[in-house]
Amino acid sequence: MIKNEQYERVLSYFDIDGDGKVSALELSHRLGLMGGELKLNEAQVAIEALDSNGDGLLDLEDFIGLLEEGGEAEKTKDLKEAFQMYDTDGNGFITPKDLKKMLSKLGEFKSIDECKVMIKRFDLNGDGVISFEEFKLMMQ
Repeated sequence: MIKNEQYERVLSYFDIDGDGKVSALELSHRLGLMGGELKLNEAQVAIEALDSNGDGLLDLEDFIGLLEEGGEAEKTKDLKEAFQMYDTDGNGFITPKDLKKMLSKLGEFKSIDECKVMIKRFDLNGDGVISFEEFKLMMQ
């Protein structure tokens, strides 16, 4: 519930006329006050992309979607960076050899067989390696 209250506060900041929705003009104006620049036509394009019910305005549901998707994008970016650290040969998968290398860098020494066992726990399709999708699930 706290999260919704925070979203409502963000919405109310942008909602100059208090109708519970944000127009392109309100979005452009408030972003300008915050030091950003969004021309009216750019604000209209942004609203069209985010408007879930087609009324040409952003409501609370649209704001929640926007803010939560932004957070998810950041999490995915962070996970990709972590995945790439483990994917030492850059083939798009974490192999037992990759895992062994990364663990040794972290001061934990495992055999290839031990790494195979570790991978097997999260290897959903049984191919012997961890894909990014499997890595994401593992990190949740």
